[in-house]
Amino acid sequence: MAATIKDVARHAGLSIATISKYLNGGHVLDANRVLIDLAVAELEFKVNGMARSLKTSRTMTVGVLIPNLESIFCTSIVSNVENVLQEFGYSTLVCDYRQDPVMERRKLAFLADRQIDGLLMMPLGNDPELLEPLRARNIPHVLIDRPVAGSDCDTILVDNLNASYAAVEHLVVQGHRRIGIIRGPQGIHTAEERLKGYTRVHEDYNLPVEKVLIRNGEYRTEDGYGQMSALLDLDVPPTAIFVTNYEMTLGAVMALNERNVRIPEDLSVIGFDNHSLTSLVKPPLSIVVQPIREIGEMAAQTLLRRMRDDRAGFPILCRMKTQLLLQASVGPPRTP
Repeated sequence: MAATIKDVARHAGLSIATISKYLNGGHVLDANRVLIDLAVAELEFKVNGMARSLKTSRTMTVGVLIPNLESIFCTSIVSNVENVLQEFGYSTLVCDYRQDPVMERRKLAFLADRQIDGLLMMPLGNDPELLEPLRARNIPHVLIDRPVAGSDCDTILVDNLNASYAAVEHLVVQGHRRIGIIRGPQGIHTAEERLKGYTRVHEDYNLPVEKVLIRNGEYRTEDGYGQMSALLDLDVPPTAIFVTNYEMTLGAVMALNERNVRIPEDLSVIGFDNHSLTSLVKPPLSIVVQPIREIGEMAAQTLLRRMRDDRAGFPILCRMKTQLLLQASVGPPRTP
């Protein structure tokens, strides 16, 4: 016969109330958690999800809506979110809207209809009406990486403006005056903030901003390749380049390798997003490192609090700091 919650309580030496609280996502002492996990494993206890849902009006499911499942940033965030949520008994339902605003609304409605207990999402645009299906159903939600202006909700993101500023300023200090940037799509918060950092450095150092050196990409490898190629084809190409996304950085490096451009002798390069890039490129690549684990964990922890009706500090707007990891890919401009 299948083990019951009473069996788990007896085996762990704890009250049924404590067992129930833990199995339904509540906080218990670490020592009690260990005892409960051990009892559950030894008794092969299975939670009756349907019965729990009917009793608590919760499905123990969190929706996650991201723009691109092929993005290492997005998938890394999801992985770290799941690491936190699974400790509290929650499963995740992940949807990818492929950076399509129509699909974004459709997938959001789909998740809301699944009776999720909460939602984590990286919004595409800046329309507060996008979140109406969540508000109408009183579904707690936390935004990641991109805010939505005029909306009252928790938002966890990176200080993109200062991250970009630090990278471009380092190139200026090294003596570069023609600095290219491969940024993300127009209208995307992260892309706009990183461009602001780039232009602000130019303003602070009295350098002209040349539109021909500013290239838009769609956060894809092929865009990094194409935009890097376009910069190299200029009559007067840049002496340094800042690429603002992992996939586009990979594409840009592919274009440089194809043309036998030496880094940093011919072109200094700073990339973005992921520490692993330093070991994939020779010489090791300087990059802006985002605190991906911390972003995912804080977003998940914030949502857990909201799903427990803890409204302390609402709404939270957290801007996390990045790290400029300097390697051998940056040097002074080549003397003509």
